[in-house]
Amino acid sequence: MPQAPASPPPPPPATWRVLQLELALDEPESLLRARAAQVLGLDPAELRGSRIALKALDARVRGAARRLQWVCHVDLMVDAGRVTPAMKRAMKSGRVKMAPAAAAVDRPERHPSLVGPGVDPVVVVGSGPAGLFAAYLLARNGVRVTLLERGPAIRERGLAVVRFHRTREVDPERNLLFGEGGAGTYSDGKIYTRVDDPLELPLLEELVACGAPPAIVYDSGAHIGTDKLHRLLPRLRARLMDLGVSFHFDTRLTGLRLDAGGGRVRAVVTERGELPCAALVLAIGHSARDTWAMLAAAGLAFEAKPFQLGLRIEHPQELIDRGRYGGPIPQLGAASYNLVSRATPAAAAAHSFCMCPGGRVVASVSEPQLLCTNGMSNASHSSAWASAAIVTTVGPEQFGAGAFDGVAFQRALEARCFAAGGGDYTAPAQGAADFLAGRPTTKGLRHSTYPFGTVPGRLDELLPPAVRDAVAQALLRFDRLIPGYAGNEGQLLGLESRSSGPVRMPRDPVTRRAVGLANVYPVGEGAGYAGGIMSAALDGANTAVALVEGGAG
Repeated sequence: MPQAPASPPPPPPATWRVLQLELALDEPESLLRARAAQVLGLDPAELRGSRIALKALDARVRGAARRLQWVCHVDLMVDAGRVTPAMKRAMKSGRVKMAPAAAAVDRPERHPSLVGPGVDPVVVVGSGPAGLFAAYLLARNGVRVTLLERGPAIRERGLAVVRFHRTREVDPERNLLFGEGGAGTYSDGKIYTRVDDPLELPLLEELVACGAPPAIVYDSGAHIGTDKLHRLLPRLRARLMDLGVSFHFDTRLTGLRLDAGGGRVRAVVTERGELPCAALVLAIGHSARDTWAMLAAAGLAFEAKPFQLGLRIEHPQELIDRGRYGGPIPQLGAASYNLVSRATPAAAAAHSFCMCPGGRVVASVSEPQLLCTNGMSNASHSSAWASAAIVTTVGPEQFGAGAFDGVAFQRALEARCFAAGGGDYTAPAQGAADFLAGRPTTKGLRHSTYPFGTVPGRLDELLPPAVRDAVAQALLRFDRLIPGYAGNEGQLLGLESRSSGPVRMPRDPVTRRAVGLANVYPVGEGAGYAGGIMSAALDGANTAVALVEGGAG
């Protein structure tokens, strides 16, 4: 007997996003599913699935009252075509919308110039988030990848950092900026971004598969922690190697071999020899100044761009807890903040950056006789101290229009702060109230988590006047939000100059190819297209997609 034709598969469920659901601090997340279903007018038994899309703490003070609670977005999977009157009302009011679809990591179109026998590998330079996730997307789509990293793998890198802290001697290749994981390996480890990118969810899920906390997928303040990053990175490396990625640590890019016309890279030159490449992805980070100079000499275009500059400030964590929560809240742990000071006729805008609750301050340097600070915190936020950068934007109008004038400007300020600290990586420091008053801190500096110690310094005189005024205005603004912030319980340390890079490698906005060399793809912070771990990872991944689908120039 002839078989009856197979029934077509049912359409996939629709995913609705329910916005602004409230959850008390002591309530379990499991309540959100039923509350979201109620908004849609559905019985929870009708749901085909659910997930938390966003969970953020509402710590605002209304009048004189402080009511801490979670505000959540929840995605519900519902049979396609199922629409209730409650859904229609919620859509009209803006309470509900269709959830954005996540992008597929495995792309349906793969350019033949990158896959198949005899094709040279794509060389990715840099093992920070931009380089790692560019390599991940490429390898998942059948592209051979060779990844070069000038610094060591994470274990050897950790030993080098310990030597630096013991001897105060900087190793230019093995430090807090260069090595597996990039500069973010020794920073606050935040994994959230303000961009809305379809690739964000699959990248976060890959980090969870490597051991990151599952909550990073939806937590508005997601933080892995420096200690967990150190355990996660070898697992991510192993997963990439299983996909065919070849890692070469302690291998610095020293030159490019171009074709006869000079417009394409045929091979990269390293300290260990030449490697052929079909395309070159540059994920070199915001501090590879020597590599920038080499690439410019080889014909790659560079331009100056604005960057962030300021100081790091440290407070007792208890002061931040009191200002944000009214006091310690066990369910919430160490309080954080993200504060903005708007521009006025008297001073430029400024904002907090890289806030590390329960963390410590580190010397984020890769060159001798220069000083730059940064912050880091472990997953438990166990330190009794909180720190953050207060930064403002400086641009070519302050440091010059030449492509590398911003680099020279950074170096000069970092050298001044190194000298002001005594020339041994001790940091110049000043009480916040003293900074505002324009006076030295004469009553003695308080404790700091900075490993090399602090000495009194006139940070108000070391900074360019426009930066000083922006930081001062921000201190006063932040003190209104967190009482005591601008008192001498707040201690400023200098300098914070590597929040973002001072150069950009121009690239085509669609193909993402560099100006000057046809098969070169600049990505991440060092190329001027990102400003944090997740934004760099997304930039690398999206560039890999453009490369897979469009081919190598």
